Amino acid sequence: MIEMLFTQALGLVAPWQVKQVDFNREAGRIDFQVTFGGSRHICPACGAAAQPFHDRLARSWRHLDFFQYEAYLHAEVPRVACSGCGKVTQIPVPWAREGSRFTLLFEALTLMLAPTMSVLAAGRLVRVPPRRLWRVIEHHVGKARARESHAGVRTVGIDETACRRGQQYLSVFYDLDAQRLIFATPGRDKSCLERFAEDLSVHGGQPQAVTHVSMDMSRSFQAGAAEHFPQATVCFDRFHVVALGSKALDEVRRAEVKSQPELKGTRWSLLKNPSAWTIPQLQTMHWLQRSNLKTARAWRIKQALRTIYATARSPDEARPLFQRWLSWARRCRLDPFKRLARTLTTHLTGILNGFEAGKHNGRVEAMNRALQEARARARGYRRVENFIAMAYLVAGKLTHLPTPPFAQIALVPHKTE
Repeated sequence: MIEMLFTQALGLVAPWQVKQVDFNREAGRIDFQVTFGGSRHICPACGAAAQPFHDRLARSWRHLDFFQYEAYLHAEVPRVACSGCGKVTQIPVPWAREGSRFTLLFEALTLMLAPTMSVLAAGRLVRVPPRRLWRVIEHHVGKARARESHAGVRTVGIDETACRRGQQYLSVFYDLDAQRLIFATPGRDKSCLERFAEDLSVHGGQPQAVTHVSMDMSRSFQAGAAEHFPQATVCFDRFHVVALGSKALDEVRRAEVKSQPELKGTRWSLLKNPSAWTIPQLQTMHWLQRSNLKTARAWRIKQALRTIYATARSPDEARPLFQRWLSWARRCRLDPFKRLARTLTTHLTGILNGFEAGKHNGRVEAMNRALQEARARARGYRRVENFIAMAYLVAGKLTHLPTPPFAQIALVPHKTE
């Protein structure tokens, strides 16, 4: 009776059935002995019907825990000796993929846990070495990505994110319309866009169909976009433009603090949005604005640049605002802002293109924060391949991953292929 109960609970159908259940409380595990009741089967290699068995091989799989106990499935899996193709082939089992030592539900649990905690922590939770869980993650992420279609990709956001502190970077490519990560590759040079163009074509996309590319002012990215996405309009992202203004402001502050020691400790007040100032920072900024320091003037110029993005809604609205700002920056007698004015003048067309609706990297920056949070949970990744797999799992919106285990009724897979 109990065997029938677990046969149904595991979602098995004839001729598969649970023959025996062994519970070992001291060992903290429960073992299900599963048997195949037939003597013939379709050849898995060529499809020939009613082929006799050659032999049976013992196999075991880790399953979801039974209460607090580890659960394992064991079966002597038949191998078919086919008279048609002459091959001896093991028949597939309905609860696990070929070559795996976990059931599909256990692997689905791994994929559900990995984006919310480190793989090391997930391994401790399910009592499996992390390296084995990484193999599961990389297999399913790779398989799911292979089935993704990028035929509708028209607007692309490009950015870089750190893989290891000060050592290695990834270039990430984001579908701005679908708001998902579609490609990640090591490096941050021109060749990254070549690899992206190749990957886009493999997944049914067309590089020549991409209409907009949003990115920073990296010369490598610009050269790669011009070569591999010649039809695309280049949009320089607002986040990076304002970041250049903040960098120029900090250069002015660091130069002036040598002669004005009262500027020490003002860096974060200067860089933060005024709406986020604390009371001490508010007092500091009130003092600074009443002073005649270069840093105060630099802060006003930087804030004026930020205000352009807060008020302009189109390239036509932004153009006169930028022209006035550039005139001010050129005449401000602050070398960092004079250099910035020259840079922005050179890239003004791409900057104005960035004011088109939705053609900016705001979502990309949010994605990068999610990736860095995953990296922080893991305290870094030893292999860049692990970080890339986790990036797809966190931000790729993959639609062909196994269904989460608690959303399934039966063990037999329905949406895993």
